[in-house]
Amino acid sequence: QVQLVESGGGLVQAGDSLRLSCTASGLSFNMYGMGWFRQAPGKEREFVSAITWSGGSTSYVDSVKGRFTISRENAKTTVYLQMNSLKPEDTAVYHCAAPRLRFGSPKYRPDEYEYWGQGTQVTVSS
Repeated sequence: QVQLVESGGGLVQAGDSLRLSCTASGLSFNMYGMGWFRQAPGKEREFVSAITWSGGSTSYVDSVKGRFTISRENAKTTVYLQMNSLKPEDTAVYHCAAPRLRFGSPKYRPDEYEYWGQGTQVTVSS
């Protein structure tokens, strides 16, 4: 049974930083790329960032480029999202996800992902 557990969310002020973590179990973590998505109230789930199985390639939505960094530690079966210079518009529930297919390039669409964590709330006040 695959489980993804996020942590690290919280309430911060604009300009602050947070680091989200997502620890996976029940899958061969080092064979899967991973992704982060977010969903704000009343909005659709949005792609934030993805990383390949090796960590050699990453991708970001334009609105977070230069501020967020995705990374992974395969030995700890954990993927991270370092979020700097946070803005109120970053407020959302952040979910990590594992795709349906192993290996391959970063994946952007929610329907390419099969396993999802429960999410962690990030709230940025102005």
